[in-house]
Amino acid sequence: MPHFEIYVADVEAGKAYYGGLFGWTFDAMPGGEAVSYHLASGAGIGGDTGCTIGMLTRPDTAHPAGSAVRGGTMTFDVDNCDDRYAWALANGGAEALPPTDFPGVGRCAYVEDGQGNIVGMITSLGAS
Repeated sequence: MPHFEIYVADVEAGKAYYGGLFGWTFDAMPGGEAVSYHLASGAGIGGDTGCTIGMLTRPDTAHPAGSAVRGGTMTFDVDNCDDRYAWALANGGAEALPPTDFPGVGRCAYVEDGQGNIVGMITSLGAS
């Protein structure tokens, strides 16, 4: 996956949420001021990793929490799925799928980010 974008109604809140959840930092992209476009950096993304992430102002209204998934779902490797899930819920996220073991795969959870997106996290088998 070379690039994906996260659409949010409140870019500062989105940066704080994903920064806290995954340790990302964000820099404004020159030329993207009209939509408050920011590029994320962090472990496994940005730079020479082959994967870039943009965050920008949502061009429409967010779908209500608990509604069907709209668009893609992003899933990221994390060291401890349960810990990151608990952090997400304590910081404005909502349950989409609680931490669940998937045989042969690992432990996975999904949360709504409070801005109309669902994000997944997985601790793969063999990870700490």
